[in-house]
Amino acid sequence: MSSDEIRRSFTEFFVERGHLAVPSASLVPSALDQSVLLTTAGMQPFKPYFLGQASPPAPRLTSIQRCFRAVDIDVVGSTDRHLTYFQMMGNFSFGDYFKPGAVEMAYELSTGPFGLAPEHIWATVYEGDDQIGPDDVARDLWIAQGIPAGRIVALGEDNFWKAGPTGPCGPCSELYYDRGVRFGCGRAECRPGCDCDRFLEFWNLVFMEFDRGDDGTLTPLPAQNIDTGSGVERVAMLLQGAGSLFETDETSHVIQELERLSGRRYADGGDAVRSFRVLCDHARGMTAIATDGVTPSNEGRGYVLRRILRRAVLHGTRLGLETPFLGTVHEAVIESMGSGFPELAQHRDDVRRLLEAEEERFAQTLATGSRLLDDLIARAREEGASNLHAGDVFELHDTHGFPVELTAELAREAGLGIDLEGFERKMQQQRERARAAARRGDGVEAERIARFARSAPPSEFVGYDELDVETEVLAVEPLAEGLALVKLARSPFYPEGGGQVSDAGSIHAHGVRGQIESVYRLDGDQALLVRLDGELRAGDVVHARVDEARRRATMANHTGTHLLQRALRNRLGEHVKQAGSAVRPDGMRFDFTHPAPVAQDELRAVEDEVNRVVLEDRELRVFETSQEEARELGATMLFGEKYGDVVRVVDITGYSMELCGGTHVRSTAAVGPFTILRESSVGQGVRRIEAISGSEALGALRRADRAAKEAAAALRTAPEQLPDAVAALSERVRELEKAARAGGGGDGAGPDLSALTATAAERGRLKVLVAEAPAGTLGDSLLELADRLRGALGPSAVVLGVRDGERVQLVASMTPEAVEDGLDAAAVIKQIGPIVGGGGGGRPNMARAGGKDATRLDEALDAARSMLSA
Repeated sequence: MSSDEIRRSFTEFFVERGHLAVPSASLVPSALDQSVLLTTAGMQPFKPYFLGQASPPAPRLTSIQRCFRAVDIDVVGSTDRHLTYFQMMGNFSFGDYFKPGAVEMAYELSTGPFGLAPEHIWATVYEGDDQIGPDDVARDLWIAQGIPAGRIVALGEDNFWKAGPTGPCGPCSELYYDRGVRFGCGRAECRPGCDCDRFLEFWNLVFMEFDRGDDGTLTPLPAQNIDTGSGVERVAMLLQGAGSLFETDETSHVIQELERLSGRRYADGGDAVRSFRVLCDHARGMTAIATDGVTPSNEGRGYVLRRILRRAVLHGTRLGLETPFLGTVHEAVIESMGSGFPELAQHRDDVRRLLEAEEERFAQTLATGSRLLDDLIARAREEGASNLHAGDVFELHDTHGFPVELTAELAREAGLGIDLEGFERKMQQQRERARAAARRGDGVEAERIARFARSAPPSEFVGYDELDVETEVLAVEPLAEGLALVKLARSPFYPEGGGQVSDAGSIHAHGVRGQIESVYRLDGDQALLVRLDGELRAGDVVHARVDEARRRATMANHTGTHLLQRALRNRLGEHVKQAGSAVRPDGMRFDFTHPAPVAQDELRAVEDEVNRVVLEDRELRVFETSQEEARELGATMLFGEKYGDVVRVVDITGYSMELCGGTHVRSTAAVGPFTILRESSVGQGVRRIEAISGSEALGALRRADRAAKEAAAALRTAPEQLPDAVAALSERVRELEKAARAGGGGDGAGPDLSALTATAAERGRLKVLVAEAPAGTLGDSLLELADRLRGALGPSAVVLGVRDGERVQLVASMTPEAVEDGLDAAAVIKQIGPIVGGGGGGRPNMARAGGKDATRLDEALDAARSMLSA
């Protein structure tokens, strides 16, 4: 059976037995579930049903859930049976059938449609603990199905399943398949639970009866539930006779593509096997995670993505692959899995751009860091040390961006460890910042908010139509310093989400007043952070009033982002897609995919188009419909966003149509004047526009007009002639500077500028010159030469190096145009200085460094060329 057939067979089997088939949820857990960064099990999306906090759409469900377990990142590749990314087939019962039904159906499917040999099937049961006894019921049920008592094994903690440190849990019973003695360890006592590869677990049945508290206490759930999980990849491994999880139809397709790219063969064995496996697994994982809207970052789930992507690049280079290669491997993943998960193909181009951009950024870091690490390893061996010094590991991480996990992995392969404890001490300050970043801006922990939200029925948001309501308080939880978390039965306050900030406002009742500090969004629910004057209790009736002026300005800016996105796509092309946004009452920020800076004339055209649509006073039509109908209507859907069956559409008549849950004005005229403040780079392939509208834009225009009039008066010209006057003044300044340099050159001798400028390369509108300066051009003379070359080249980036005996001097100099295009002299020096055994610093337009290894000057200059040509 192919993987497609396995998935289809599983789903059809349980649908025929009264289960409702539901699609895979996102790998990104809901806001109410803070226990894991990424979905780790098939039951994860159903936790509210198991806890009795929400009603399931049916008492029996079945799904094939995409999962990712970061705890196995370091293990992948070294065994036949570990993956980080996998697909979990599951059948679930919410207070319907329990152990008998789950056991009977699992055995019937395994030996029937799947066709597994009954004589090779073993079972495990929970041996019990100090809170609950051994699971004799499950043992008897397996015996009734035909599994002999001698093939039923009692196990301890491994057979008690929990979704996380707290939450739904219960004893479990597993099915194993005996693959034969050739896969085993040879010990007489070998059986399920052994670390060898003979017995492969392929199904886990969790008898979910308890809720695990913070102290480990087990409390019975409102109903007895069933949660099972059977991995598509493991079943495929058994049914296809594969030797490992990397030799099934889906994984082998990716391995074959890696063989084609590398010219090496997986079957040849050796060290390459691990790299093939790691790259295959991580390519599948990064494709799935990025498709669900996660982007690489230095914290949380974004760091998980960045980590596996970097490991993939490392192992790709070990196979001899030349970057960029992840885009090609990404296509192979879609080909192998796309029929089961069509969203992979829907977001193919967006994910490919994201992966390739991150790969290109890391490739240079890997090259530089690997060279430095090789030197550290060699030095440690010379010193007879068993560990790399903590300071060296920290510098690799902090200065050169080399991940500590890769340092540890490469050092381990060289027979060395790292002083991780010392490294952690040096990272303490950064860790404190990371912990602070994990909190909301107001200092209230997300998990505490989620727990509070679950303590009362959901709050109904009525703020699309009502800004002042009378409502009941559902729950109150006091915090420090006069703050409290509050839930309202009906709330007019928009919760932060979709890029839009939360509303401000107030609540008041007899003797109690409160100011709204924040409104938290929690999967269709919300909670308020309120600064209270007086005591508020659950059951009180209050007036809740939104700050109307703030809301009105925010709505104008939100509608402005929709206009901006459509104008950008009209002007730059349909490849433009939203990559993030922030909508506030005082302005907007819009991030979008585009490979290059947006020229000033294009920005002006975009701004003009938005203002034209504003003046046309187009009506906004907001309605709800099915996701499929919205797609057919051509509504723009945000990449990475997960939408329900019913979606909210914001239609700016005849101009743009987007899915959006935010608040908007009734017509474009209410946006008012629209002004772009600046355009800049966010990262590889992502640009940012910051803009203002309404009264903020009007104030900015008035200030600009006043400044222009004052400048024109100072230059004794008319305001409309100011650009020409400034240009003439700038030219005069350049002539005077040129004359001053020519008059201060001593005997007039100096380097041949024409010979150096002839070697400059082109990068868009810039000239890029990286060269070794003539001997003796030291100190300020080197800096002066860089300035003269800039003057001769025009808009440019110049990097020079000169040998001073055994030492080296470096300088990087950027014109304003180069800085505007995202080049940074200090970043260049920070990257190339260590290559020559030194360091330095500076500013984006100029930076200098010294080094003690002149033999590596050419290598440093090559690295600079690579950075500046990217």
